[in-house]
Amino acid sequence: MKFAAFSGVFIDYSIQQAMSISKELGFDGIEIACREPHLSPSTSRQRVEEIKHLASKLDLEIPALAGYMGHFSTSSDKECEKALQEFKQLVKWADILGADMVRVFPGGPNAFLAEDYHYEKAAFWLKKCVEEAKPYSIKVVMEIHNLSLIETVEQSKKLLNMVGHHDDIGVIHDAGNMYITDTSYNRDSILHLENHLFHFHVKDVKRVEKSVAPGTFTNLTKNGDEHFMQCLLGEGEVDHQPLFDTLNEMGYNRWITLECAAPYPPKERMEADFQKVKAMINTNSYS
Repeated sequence: MKFAAFSGVFIDYSIQQAMSISKELGFDGIEIACREPHLSPSTSRQRVEEIKHLASKLDLEIPALAGYMGHFSTSSDKECEKALQEFKQLVKWADILGADMVRVFPGGPNAFLAEDYHYEKAAFWLKKCVEEAKPYSIKVVMEIHNLSLIETVEQSKKLLNMVGHHDDIGVIHDAGNMYITDTSYNRDSILHLENHLFHFHVKDVKRVEKSVAPGTFTNLTKNGDEHFMQCLLGEGEVDHQPLFDTLNEMGYNRWITLECAAPYPPKERMEADFQKVKAMINTNSYS
């Protein structure tokens, strides 16, 4: 397995600093959050080339660009076209940076509130994204995410089947998000995604009574408004051990991105999570 740091954890630093810290911590790569001051559709080509040069100098790969555009299902056609143009630009940046995945959000509302027309509209525009990315051999990825059309494996497969192009569009498995949604994120969730599964995000959270402390937030789930705390890996309620056991069993040798958002200094929380992940990889709960 190869591990990337999520640059969004270091969003208060420059992208150059984020890359240097990621390398110092021992990561193989960095998944770049496509927000300034790191990267965006409006970033100059010169800056993108500078990022590429530094990545090469640090021997740090860039497996994916984490775009924030899309939200097609609830946007106007004009807004969708704007998002598509932003996606096209990120595809060009991904091509320069050697990233083979660009993240897009399909939109909301929560899947349990969505109607068929939400999926149909999202699928229409996602097909356009696939068509734009395909000539560059870049894959479109959507994150299984609360507050979206794809909160579960089943909903993800529903939307992917509507889009088609299964070799060119897939999902990011995120056990933390799936815990928030209150859906299964264990071994079967990985196996049932089959060839739709392109990438993994790892973070820990837990349910709390109120969202007032640092690192807490409120989210609408099928259970109503719930409160959550972002935690260091192993200190929350998301059991990632079955995930790593399954990946070991599968011989998974691709990317996993760590994106801890616990209320600690960025370098400290990323180092703690990385050490925890390495311990879990070396532990087989079925042995």
